[in-house]
Amino acid sequence: MSGEKDLQQLLKSMKPEHNSGDYVFCKVANLENVNLNEVEMFFREKEAITLILKKEIAEILKLEYSVLMAWITLTVHSSLEAVGLTAAFSKALSENGISCNVVAAFYHDHIFVNKKDIEKAMEILNAFSN
Repeated sequence: MSGEKDLQQLLKSMKPEHNSGDYVFCKVANLENVNLNEVEMFFREKEAITLILKKEIAEILKLEYSVLMAWITLTVHSSLEAVGLTAAFSKALSENGISCNVVAAFYHDHIFVNKKDIEKAMEILNAFSN
């Protein structure tokens, strides 16, 4: 299954879902002391490895973070070749002063917003299906 490519269909059917919990972005030099089962996502960059994990786990590991994030999953199966989805929702969020960090995985797009912005972000994203 390659997922949906049509932008209008994606926007109408993206069905955002708020994943419970507080999430943080942290960095580590290596994964030696990290249980990958406790990590939601990670990405290796030249400078460090970025971890996205629940705040409680970051605190247990004594990792620094700067902002509490809320995690939204767009439940529509979007194609990795879909054009314009990220641009459409990030524009709508930015027009309302909401920063977003986006991770596109195989099946879904995942959006991280400041915890204080979650209600407004969900309202904006749900408006696409109206």
